[in-house]
Amino acid sequence: MAGGDVVIETLDSKVLKGNALGDPTRRDVAVYLPPGYDPHKRYPAAYAIVGYTGTGRSLLNIDPLSEDLKSRLDRLIRTGKMGPMIVPMPDCFTKVGGNQYINSSATGPYDDYLRKEVVPFVERKYRVGRRGIWGKSSGGYGSIVQGMLHPETWSALADHSGDSIFELCYIQDFPKALAAFREHGGPAKWLRWFWRQPNHHKAEFAAVLNTVGMAAHYSPNPRSRELGTDFPFDLETGEWRPEVWERWRAWDPVVMVDRLYRNLRRMRLVYIDCGTQDQFNLIWGARALHRKLTEHGVKHVYQEFDDTHTAVTYRYDVSLPLLWRALH
Repeated sequence: MAGGDVVIETLDSKVLKGNALGDPTRRDVAVYLPPGYDPHKRYPAAYAIVGYTGTGRSLLNIDPLSEDLKSRLDRLIRTGKMGPMIVPMPDCFTKVGGNQYINSSATGPYDDYLRKEVVPFVERKYRVGRRGIWGKSSGGYGSIVQGMLHPETWSALADHSGDSIFELCYIQDFPKALAAFREHGGPAKWLRWFWRQPNHHKAEFAAVLNTVGMAAHYSPNPRSRELGTDFPFDLETGEWRPEVWERWRAWDPVVMVDRLYRNLRRMRLVYIDCGTQDQFNLIWGARALHRKLTEHGVKHVYQEFDDTHTAVTYRYDVSLPLLWRALH
Protein backbone atom coordinates (compact mmCIF):
# COMPACT_ATOMS: atom_id res chain seq x y z
CA MET A 1 0.00 0.00 0.00
CA ALA A 2 1.32 3.47 -0.88
CA GLY A 3 1.86 5.84 1.99
CA GLY A 4 -0.14 8.93 2.83
CA ASP A 5 0.69 12.50 1.85
CA VAL A 6 1.65 15.54 3.88
CA VAL A 7 0.35 18.84 2.53
CA ILE A 8 1.74 22.12 3.90
CA GLU A 9 -1.03 24.70 4.00
CA THR A 10 -0.52 28.36 4.95
CA LEU A 11 -2.91 30.26 7.18
CA ASP A 12 -2.95 34.05 7.61
CA SER A 13 -4.18 34.53 11.16
CA LYS A 14 -6.42 37.42 12.11
CA VAL A 15 -6.58 36.67 15.83
CA LEU A 16 -2.78 36.67 16.21
CA LYS A 17 -2.39 40.11 14.64
CA GLY A 18 -0.78 42.53 17.09
CA ASN A 19 0.37 39.79 19.47
CA ALA A 20 2.62 41.12 22.22
CA LEU A 21 5.68 39.13 21.16
CA GLY A 22 5.59 40.25 17.54
CA ASP A 23 5.43 36.62 16.42
CA PRO A 24 4.47 35.93 12.79
CA THR A 25 0.80 35.70 11.93
CA ARG A 26 1.36 33.74 8.69
CA ARG A 27 1.65 30.13 9.84
CA ASP A 28 2.11 26.69 8.32
CA VAL A 29 -0.40 23.94 9.02
CA ALA A 30 0.96 20.56 7.99
CA VAL A 31 -1.83 18.07 7.20
CA TYR A 32 -1.34 14.32 6.95
CA LEU A 33 -3.77 12.76 4.47
CA PRO A 34 -4.11 8.97 4.69
CA PRO A 35 -3.33 6.63 1.77
CA GLY A 36 -6.05 6.74 -0.84
CA TYR A 37 -7.56 9.95 0.55
CA ASP A 38 -10.91 10.53 -1.14
CA PRO A 39 -12.09 14.18 -1.05
CA HIS A 40 -15.70 13.00 -1.24
CA LYS A 41 -15.53 10.98 1.99
CA ARG A 42 -15.38 12.16 5.61
CA TYR A 43 -12.49 11.13 7.84
CA PRO A 44 -11.83 11.40 11.56
CA ALA A 45 -9.21 14.03 12.37
CA ALA A 46 -6.75 13.98 15.26
CA TYR A 47 -5.15 17.41 15.66
CA ALA A 48 -1.54 17.09 16.86
CA ILE A 49 -0.13 19.77 19.17
CA VAL A 50 3.48 19.57 20.23
CA GLY A 51 5.63 20.00 23.31
CA TYR A 52 7.53 23.09 24.36
CA THR A 53 10.21 24.31 21.89
CA GLY A 54 8.52 22.39 19.07
CA THR A 55 6.17 23.17 16.21
CA GLY A 56 3.81 21.05 14.13
CA ARG A 57 6.34 20.17 11.45
CA SER A 58 8.75 18.92 14.16
CA LEU A 59 6.64 15.75 14.21
CA LEU A 60 7.77 15.04 10.65
CA ASN A 61 11.51 15.24 11.33
CA ILE A 62 13.46 12.20 10.18
CA ASP A 63 15.14 10.40 13.08
CA PRO A 64 17.19 7.29 12.24
CA LEU A 65 16.75 6.05 15.83
CA SER A 66 12.99 6.50 15.86
CA GLU A 67 10.08 7.04 13.48
CA ASP A 68 8.64 10.29 12.18
CA LEU A 69 4.90 10.76 12.48
CA LYS A 70 4.12 10.27 8.78
CA SER A 71 5.97 6.93 8.71
CA ARG A 72 4.24 5.88 11.94
CA LEU A 73 0.78 6.72 10.62
CA ASP A 74 1.52 4.96 7.32
CA ARG A 75 2.64 1.84 9.21
CA LEU A 76 -0.30 1.80 11.62
CA ILE A 77 -2.76 2.11 8.72
CA ARG A 78 -0.90 -0.38 6.49
CA THR A 79 -0.81 -3.04 9.21
CA GLY A 80 -4.47 -2.59 10.13
CA LYS A 81 -3.80 -1.23 13.63
CA MET A 82 -5.96 1.76 12.75
CA GLY A 83 -8.00 3.05 9.84
CA PRO A 84 -7.45 6.15 7.71
CA MET A 85 -7.32 9.43 9.63
CA ILE A 86 -6.41 13.04 8.89
CA VAL A 87 -3.79 14.53 11.23
CA PRO A 88 -3.36 18.32 11.11
CA MET A 89 -0.19 19.71 12.74
CA PRO A 90 -0.41 23.47 13.42
CA ASP A 91 2.44 25.88 14.13
CA CYS A 92 1.92 27.60 17.49
CA PHE A 93 5.55 28.48 18.29
CA THR A 94 6.26 31.72 20.17
CA LYS A 95 9.31 33.76 21.16
CA VAL A 96 8.94 32.49 24.74
CA GLY A 97 9.74 29.01 23.48
CA GLY A 98 6.46 27.32 22.69
CA ASN A 99 2.81 27.19 23.64
CA GLN A 100 0.38 25.94 26.26
CA TYR A 101 -2.55 26.39 23.84
CA ILE A 102 -4.47 28.86 26.01
CA ASN A 103 -5.28 32.54 25.50
CA SER A 104 -2.82 34.98 27.06
CA SER A 105 -2.25 38.71 26.57
CA ALA A 106 1.51 38.06 26.87
CA THR A 107 1.69 35.50 24.05
CA GLY A 108 -1.51 35.69 22.01
CA PRO A 109 -4.98 34.11 21.83
CA TYR A 110 -3.78 30.64 20.86
CA ASP A 111 -6.88 28.88 22.18
CA ASP A 112 -8.90 31.03 19.78
CA TYR A 113 -6.33 30.52 17.02
CA LEU A 114 -6.50 26.76 17.34
CA ARG A 115 -10.29 26.39 17.54
CA LYS A 116 -11.60 29.39 15.61
CA GLU A 117 -9.02 29.59 12.84
CA VAL A 118 -7.03 26.36 12.41
CA VAL A 119 -10.00 23.99 12.74
CA PRO A 120 -12.28 25.81 10.25
CA PHE A 121 -9.32 26.45 7.92
CA VAL A 122 -8.49 22.74 7.77
CA GLU A 123 -12.09 21.66 7.51
CA ARG A 124 -12.90 24.02 4.65
CA LYS A 125 -10.26 22.16 2.65
CA TYR A 126 -10.69 18.58 3.90
CA ARG A 127 -13.79 16.61 4.84
CA VAL A 128 -13.69 15.87 8.56
CA GLY A 129 -16.14 13.97 10.72
CA ARG A 130 -15.38 13.84 14.42
CA ARG A 131 -12.23 15.51 15.68
CA GLY A 132 -9.85 14.88 18.54
CA ILE A 133 -6.70 16.47 19.92
CA TRP A 134 -3.49 14.90 21.17
CA GLY A 135 0.10 15.64 22.08
CA LYS A 136 3.00 15.14 24.44
CA SER A 137 4.34 17.33 27.27
CA SER A 138 2.93 20.84 26.64
CA GLY A 139 0.96 19.21 23.84
CA GLY A 140 -0.46 16.73 26.34
CA TYR A 141 -1.26 19.62 28.68
CA GLY A 142 -2.97 21.51 25.87
CA SER A 143 -4.97 18.45 24.88
CA ILE A 144 -6.51 17.79 28.26
CA VAL A 145 -7.13 21.49 28.92
CA GLN A 146 -8.77 21.87 25.51
CA GLY A 147 -10.94 18.85 26.29
CA MET A 148 -11.96 20.29 29.65
CA LEU A 149 -12.73 23.74 28.24
CA HIS A 150 -14.20 22.89 24.84
CA PRO A 151 -16.11 19.59 24.62
CA GLU A 152 -18.17 21.17 21.83
CA THR A 153 -15.02 21.26 19.66
CA TRP A 154 -13.24 18.01 20.61
CA SER A 155 -14.69 14.52 20.85
CA ALA A 156 -11.56 12.74 22.13
CA LEU A 157 -8.14 13.53 23.56
CA ALA A 158 -4.80 11.92 24.32
CA ASP A 159 -2.48 13.42 26.92
CA HIS A 160 1.06 12.02 26.83
CA SER A 161 3.21 13.16 29.78
CA GLY A 162 1.34 16.45 30.13
CA ASP A 163 2.20 19.19 32.61
CA SER A 164 0.29 18.87 35.89
CA ILE A 165 0.84 19.29 39.63
CA PHE A 166 2.70 22.52 38.94
CA GLU A 167 4.39 22.52 42.35
CA LEU A 168 6.41 19.47 41.34
CA CYS A 169 7.16 20.19 37.69
CA TYR A 170 7.90 23.93 37.59
CA ILE A 171 9.21 25.22 40.92
CA GLN A 172 12.46 23.29 40.57
CA ASP A 173 13.38 25.63 37.67
CA PHE A 174 12.85 28.89 39.54
CA PRO A 175 16.26 29.27 41.26
CA LYS A 176 18.05 28.87 37.92
CA ALA A 177 15.72 31.40 36.35
CA LEU A 178 16.27 33.89 39.17
CA ALA A 179 20.04 33.63 38.79
CA ALA A 180 19.83 34.14 35.02
CA PHE A 181 17.48 37.12 35.38
CA ARG A 182 19.83 38.77 37.88
CA GLU A 183 22.82 38.23 35.60
CA HIS A 184 21.11 39.72 32.54
CA GLY A 185 18.99 42.46 34.13
CA GLY A 186 15.58 40.79 34.18
CA PRO A 187 13.44 38.39 32.14
CA ALA A 188 12.99 40.66 29.10
CA LYS A 189 16.71 41.31 28.74
CA TRP A 190 17.50 37.63 29.31
CA LEU A 191 15.08 36.65 26.53
CA ARG A 192 16.65 39.12 24.08
CA TRP A 193 20.10 37.78 25.03
CA PHE A 194 18.90 34.18 24.59
CA TRP A 195 17.78 34.78 21.00
CA ARG A 196 21.19 36.26 20.17
CA GLN A 197 23.00 33.06 21.22
CA PRO A 198 24.31 30.74 18.49
CA ASN A 199 23.08 27.58 20.29
CA HIS A 200 19.58 27.73 21.72
CA HIS A 201 19.69 24.08 22.78
CA LYS A 202 22.14 24.45 25.66
CA ALA A 203 20.84 22.55 28.68
CA GLU A 204 21.26 25.53 31.03
CA PHE A 205 18.83 27.60 28.96
CA ALA A 206 15.91 25.18 29.25
CA ALA A 207 14.85 25.91 32.83
CA VAL A 208 14.98 29.67 32.29
CA LEU A 209 13.07 29.62 29.00
CA ASN A 210 10.47 27.31 30.50
CA THR A 211 9.96 29.67 33.46
CA VAL A 212 9.58 32.67 31.16
CA GLY A 213 7.15 30.78 28.93
CA MET A 214 4.98 29.39 31.69
CA ALA A 215 4.71 32.78 33.39
CA ALA A 216 3.72 34.36 30.07
CA HIS A 217 0.93 31.82 29.72
CA TYR A 218 -0.34 31.50 33.28
CA SER A 219 0.18 34.96 34.80
CA PRO A 220 0.12 37.61 32.07
CA ASN A 221 -0.14 41.24 33.10
CA PRO A 222 -0.26 43.85 30.32
CA ARG A 223 0.91 46.50 32.81
CA SER A 224 4.14 44.66 33.62
CA ARG A 225 7.29 45.94 31.92
CA GLU A 226 8.80 42.44 32.10
CA LEU A 227 7.31 40.85 28.97
CA GLY A 228 3.80 41.79 30.06
CA THR A 229 4.11 39.06 32.68
CA ASP A 230 4.03 38.58 36.45
CA PHE A 231 6.31 36.01 38.06
CA PRO A 232 5.45 33.92 41.14
CA PHE A 233 8.59 35.15 42.88
CA ASP A 234 10.10 38.58 43.50
CA LEU A 235 12.67 39.25 40.80
CA GLU A 236 15.06 40.96 43.24
CA THR A 237 14.82 38.80 46.35
CA GLY A 238 13.20 35.56 45.19
CA GLU A 239 10.45 35.92 47.80
CA TRP A 240 7.34 33.90 47.03
CA ARG A 241 4.32 35.71 45.57
CA PRO A 242 1.40 33.45 46.50
CA GLU A 243 -1.19 35.61 44.75
CA VAL A 244 0.62 35.09 41.43
CA TRP A 245 1.13 31.38 42.09
CA GLU A 246 -2.61 30.97 42.58
CA ARG A 247 -3.08 32.29 39.05
CA TRP A 248 -0.75 29.53 37.84
CA ARG A 249 -2.58 26.89 39.88
CA ALA A 250 -5.88 27.90 38.29
CA TRP A 251 -4.43 26.47 35.04
CA ASP A 252 -3.18 23.21 36.60
CA PRO A 253 -5.20 20.29 35.16
CA VAL A 254 -5.26 18.63 38.59
CA VAL A 255 -7.04 21.75 39.91
CA MET A 256 -9.17 22.36 36.83
CA VAL A 257 -10.58 18.83 36.70
CA ASP A 258 -12.56 19.26 39.92
CA ARG A 259 -14.52 22.05 38.22
CA LEU A 260 -14.64 20.73 34.66
CA TYR A 261 -14.84 16.93 34.93
CA ARG A 262 -18.36 16.90 33.50
CA ASN A 263 -16.97 18.14 30.20
CA LEU A 264 -14.53 15.23 30.13
CA ARG A 265 -17.45 12.85 30.61
CA ARG A 266 -18.60 13.97 27.16
CA MET A 267 -15.39 12.76 25.51
CA ARG A 268 -15.45 9.54 23.51
CA LEU A 269 -11.87 8.96 24.71
CA VAL A 270 -9.74 10.41 27.49
CA TYR A 271 -6.27 8.85 27.28
CA ILE A 272 -3.45 9.64 29.73
CA ASP A 273 -0.03 8.07 30.01
CA CYS A 274 3.34 8.95 31.53
CA GLY A 275 6.74 7.40 32.14
CA THR A 276 7.44 6.32 35.70
CA GLN A 277 10.92 7.89 35.47
CA ASP A 278 9.76 11.22 34.00
CA GLN A 279 12.53 13.70 34.86
CA PHE A 280 10.07 16.58 35.22
CA ASN A 281 8.08 14.71 37.89
CA LEU A 282 5.02 14.54 35.63
CA ILE A 283 4.23 11.00 36.73
CA TRP A 284 2.74 12.43 39.93
CA GLY A 285 0.42 14.70 38.01
CA ALA A 286 -0.64 11.80 35.80
CA ARG A 287 -1.41 9.67 38.86
CA ALA A 288 -3.35 12.51 40.48
CA LEU A 289 -5.40 13.05 37.33
CA HIS A 290 -6.08 9.31 37.10
CA ARG A 291 -7.34 9.27 40.68
CA LYS A 292 -9.51 12.35 40.27
CA LEU A 293 -11.00 11.15 36.99
CA THR A 294 -11.85 7.86 38.66
CA GLU A 295 -13.43 9.63 41.64
CA HIS A 296 -15.49 11.86 39.33
CA GLY A 297 -16.68 8.92 37.25
CA VAL A 298 -14.88 9.95 34.06
CA LYS A 299 -14.22 6.93 31.88
CA HIS A 300 -10.60 7.02 30.71
CA VAL A 301 -7.58 4.97 29.69
CA TYR A 302 -4.57 5.37 31.97
CA GLN A 303 -1.19 3.76 31.43
CA GLU A 304 2.24 4.04 33.03
CA PHE A 305 5.38 2.81 31.30
CA ASP A 306 8.99 2.29 32.37
CA ASP A 307 10.71 5.25 30.71
CA THR A 308 11.49 8.97 31.03
CA HIS A 309 10.04 12.07 29.35
CA THR A 310 12.42 11.77 26.40
CA ALA A 311 12.14 9.83 23.12
CA VAL A 312 8.83 8.18 23.96
CA THR A 313 7.04 8.73 20.64
CA TYR A 314 6.63 4.94 20.43
CA ARG A 315 3.72 5.48 22.84
CA TYR A 316 1.76 6.93 19.92
CA ASP A 317 1.37 3.35 18.73
CA VAL A 318 -1.05 2.99 21.65
CA SER A 319 -2.91 6.29 21.54
CA LEU A 320 -3.40 6.85 17.81
CA PRO A 321 -5.37 3.63 17.17
CA LEU A 322 -7.50 4.41 20.23
CA LEU A 323 -8.16 7.90 18.93
CA TRP A 324 -9.12 6.51 15.53
CA ARG A 325 -11.56 4.06 17.09
CA ALA A 326 -13.10 6.78 19.25
CA LEU A 327 -13.49 9.18 16.33
CA HIS A 328 -14.43 6.66 13.63
